[in-house]
Amino acid sequence: MIHKITDNNWDAALKAKKAVVDFSAEWCGPCKMLGPVMQELSEEMPDVEFYNADTDQNIQLAIQNGISSIPALLLFEDGELKDTTVGFMPKDAVKSWIEKAR
Repeated sequence: MIHKITDNNWDAALKAKKAVVDFSAEWCGPCKMLGPVMQELSEEMPDVEFYNADTDQNIQLAIQNGISSIPALLLFEDGELKDTTVGFMPKDAVKSWIEKAR
């Protein structure tokens, strides 16, 4: 399950043991391609919390996190930013990226 971040409130993502935050937008083609990948991974990786933040609705949050290109994935562990990646990646690449921080 992917949790939606609204009103720049992402406390839950920062409190999670491990969380992936997907910064995207409705109009972004690569973001639309990444959406199903994230959904599948959220079902396959129960120990990771998955979040989506629409950059158009969460402008301050995007600015605060230095998001200049989307889709952007941020990986947090115990509230600490561990890694960031930008652009579409296939499912296996995203899964490997998440697992390398374990």
